[in-house]
Amino acid sequence: MAQKPSYKPYKHAAGGWGAAAATAKVLMQESVITKGSKALLSMNKPGGFKCPSCAFPDPDCTKTLEFCENGAKALAHEATQFRITREFFEQHSVTELMKQSDFWLEKQGRLTEPMRYDAATDHYVPISWDDAFELIGKHLRELDSPHQAEFYTSGRTPNEAAFLYAVMIRQFGTNNFPDCSNMCHEPTSRGLPASIGIGKGTVVLEDFEHAEALFVIGQNTGTNSPRMMTNLVEASKRGVPIITINPMPERALMKFAEPQDIIQMATFGSTKISSEFVHVRIGGDLAILKGMMKIIFERDAKEGGIIDWDFVNTHTDGIDALRADIEPLEWEDIEQHSGISREQIERIANVYIRSNATMICYGMGLTQHQRGSKLLQQVSNLLLLKGNYGKPGAGIAPIRGHSNVQGDRTVGIDEKPTKEYLDNLAKAFDFEPPREHGHHTVESVAAMMKGEARVFIGMGGNFVRAIPDTAASYKAMASLDLTVNISTKLNRGHLIHGKDALILPVVSRSEQIFTAKGEQFVTIEDAMSNVTSSKGVLAPASDSLKPETEIVCRMAMAALPDSTIPWADYIDDYDLIRDKIAEVYPAIYSDFNEKIKHPHGFHLYNGPRERVWKTPNGKANFLVLPGLEVNDPVDDADMLRLSTIRSHDQFNTTIYSNNDRYRGVYNDRMVVFMNIDDIKERGLTPGEKIGLKTISQDNVHREITELTVLEYAIPRGSIAGYYPELNPLLPLDYHDRTSGTPAAKSIPVKVARSA
Repeated sequence: MAQKPSYKPYKHAAGGWGAAAATAKVLMQESVITKGSKALLSMNKPGGFKCPSCAFPDPDCTKTLEFCENGAKALAHEATQFRITREFFEQHSVTELMKQSDFWLEKQGRLTEPMRYDAATDHYVPISWDDAFELIGKHLRELDSPHQAEFYTSGRTPNEAAFLYAVMIRQFGTNNFPDCSNMCHEPTSRGLPASIGIGKGTVVLEDFEHAEALFVIGQNTGTNSPRMMTNLVEASKRGVPIITINPMPERALMKFAEPQDIIQMATFGSTKISSEFVHVRIGGDLAILKGMMKIIFERDAKEGGIIDWDFVNTHTDGIDALRADIEPLEWEDIEQHSGISREQIERIANVYIRSNATMICYGMGLTQHQRGSKLLQQVSNLLLLKGNYGKPGAGIAPIRGHSNVQGDRTVGIDEKPTKEYLDNLAKAFDFEPPREHGHHTVESVAAMMKGEARVFIGMGGNFVRAIPDTAASYKAMASLDLTVNISTKLNRGHLIHGKDALILPVVSRSEQIFTAKGEQFVTIEDAMSNVTSSKGVLAPASDSLKPETEIVCRMAMAALPDSTIPWADYIDDYDLIRDKIAEVYPAIYSDFNEKIKHPHGFHLYNGPRERVWKTPNGKANFLVLPGLEVNDPVDDADMLRLSTIRSHDQFNTTIYSNNDRYRGVYNDRMVVFMNIDDIKERGLTPGEKIGLKTISQDNVHREITELTVLEYAIPRGSIAGYYPELNPLLPLDYHDRTSGTPAAKSIPVKVARSA
């Protein structure tokens, strides 16, 4: 029986006893108190396994417990005692399962054996692994062109499996690599190289200890990367100013209680995190960044010594063009676009100017706009003005989501591979890989809609639930000849399927991998370019599960029967895979198998940390984004900018519960957070049911009804609601022009009365 929704403000600090209670509760709900607690002691520790949740780095393991609340939830749901067997699929047709919520599907437990969809009965039925691989190989070999297949990768896929997946797909003949980074931090990968020569962050964990100022922009740290809160707490205690810029005042960035701090827990204490909160309008970050740069240019012209001219003259190019863009801006326009006063922008600019070492951390609040890639270049411009690259405590820090999303890109999951990579791949494996660019996520869905794609293979994740334009995307996925989902748990992607469909259950991050060569481990690259080993400690949920690496190799053997690559050897010996990674990436992965023996792994080379810029001109570049808009303007007086967000009991598309503790929402996900003045202006009252419909130019009607209006501290003209429930409002072609990342943080909508 569904529980009644309720809404009540959360008045406590984030973390603390609330986090401790939530951790204990989820272990109990998944019936893994003993097993889960034991596994938690091995998570993020040398010789143990890496958290299957976020990509934030691990410290040097000085604490007994090196995990956060959401990491514990991820492990508990992975280690759950609940199982989905063939009897479950006998009892539930796919049509019946489609009626269930994402939360219900997640709660059913671990998948235990490979299954094939039977159209005659509308049920999944068992299939042997051999027959499953034969079916995949048959579909792939019968395609008219290799470009008719789309190969998706989730960020949880470890380096070894992702590397071989990339090799297999390129030997098959395509660069169609839609992956989860396309939907989140692709603007980092595509926007930063032109600026600093690398599509990654430039900081390491130790830089938090040396920073004199920290800026956190468009990132809900306490929910999406909670282990970072330890670094923010320590910085705050040292008196480091922490400037938070966000449309919503997220609880953890206001005050936080460390669950591992015995004294703080005993006294119900907490630490203030943000020294200043900047309540920006959705899409207003560009105006703030340009306002700060305007102040820097003006003060340097008057006083001198504000801009680091030694750094600028030695290492950069393009400052004159940037100045010409910034100086003419009017403060009235900056205030209007940002929703922030000149006085507050001056205050935070002064914090930046006084600091000799500044880190700027950001999340999808910056990336998911129509000009997200170019917006990140403005963040880099600000850092370049004071030489905040290549010195302790300074740099740019994209706070990425899934645990190995950055690593997957490093080892080849890229629809736009470099010539150097392709040349090395050809030499290492003795075949000529395709050179033309393939599809990212938006392009892959568009290909399905046009009937140009016939096969989809998903290496983890919940692709169909994550992508935009839900109704059209569901229809497109259902038109395919074959869909394959390599998964640990049941999700919507198994129910929106092709004419043929397979569910292939996989060993999880926390589980052991044994082959003919003995126990194996995998490797993970975190958001700060550290590569570490990960070895599971739990027995697999079923004897019928297979590791990702074996699944990739078996698919390759079925689809490429004439391949001379020793796929069977890679199934048993992961050292052989790492040797090949080192061969293809000698500059960063040389002596891989030797270096990975270090308990804390090793750091991949990062040019900007040494003030080396791998750009065409060998310089870091100031890049101009004219104007103050990060999204196309909309000529509609009733328009509101919708940002889709995640709840605290959620990771990506995985819903752990229907609660959002820090925002005070319980037993409900169909809500919309609005400013009280926007509510009143539209003749609404808090608690009322409304609809939202998209404002677009493509003549497609997109509307969601029965959303509960909640008053919230969000700027006028800005509203928020949960992802993926509000994905139907996001048009497929509404994305960043450079990277293709859906602009999910700024969807133009208007209120419609619920029917």
